[in-house]
Amino acid sequence: MISEQFDLNDIKKIKIEMTRFMMAYKFALDEINTKINILKDEFTYIHDYNPIEHVKSRLKSPESIFKKIVKKGCPLSLDSIRSNVRDIAGIRINVSFISDIYEISKMLSNQKDIKVIESKDYIRNPKPNGYQSLHMILEIPIFMSDREEFVNVEVQIRTIAMDFWASLEHKIYYKYNKEIPERLTQELKDAATAATQLDQKMERINREINAYKNAADKQQKEDSIFTIDKHQFQLPLTLIESFFTQK
Repeated sequence: MISEQFDLNDIKKIKIEMTRFMMAYKFALDEINTKINILKDEFTYIHDYNPIEHVKSRLKSPESIFKKIVKKGCPLSLDSIRSNVRDIAGIRINVSFISDIYEISKMLSNQKDIKVIESKDYIRNPKPNGYQSLHMILEIPIFMSDREEFVNVEVQIRTIAMDFWASLEHKIYYKYNKEIPERLTQELKDAATAATQLDQKMERINREINAYKNAADKQQKEDSIFTIDKHQFQLPLTLIESFFTQK
């Protein structure tokens, strides 16, 4: 019986420490989510473009954490869990284009209070099954009432096409009890290739649209400039519009 091995004060202390342990990871998720929301607002209001399509965060359950630490063959302690399980807190960011993946990862890495512990690029180097994504382990400080803790958060950044493929592969993987028939394995790889080609095509289309827009904006600016005695003047937009409304 538990009561025979520990007294109630010991159990209470363990419960408090476990609660603090899990709360630290929740607070870390809150911090990263806040940073991502600030980046979204900056892109929207300053750059008139928001590359972030969707953000999803999750916190592993204590049961899942314990199963993972046992599977790794590591000691069952909070210090051991901190050192060996680095995906307790996880965030997935879905973006529009491949270039957005690297832009978002760069912006997060440049945050002064964030330290990049590890980065794995499965886009330039896909997994054998075709999986693509950029994985980062970020360390962020969390300030509690009586301590400062440095907490790891796993961040995955991928395009919508990559996320669709990964979701489908995950469902098939567990439907076949982790033993996918060889034929389906090959079809999944082919689908991953198709998803990559789609991402690359959409990237090219986006670059062409941006180039066209920039050229049009430049031409519009040039068209509104007139020169008198080698001095250039910018015609106010409201004045130009007034000529058209009078006709």
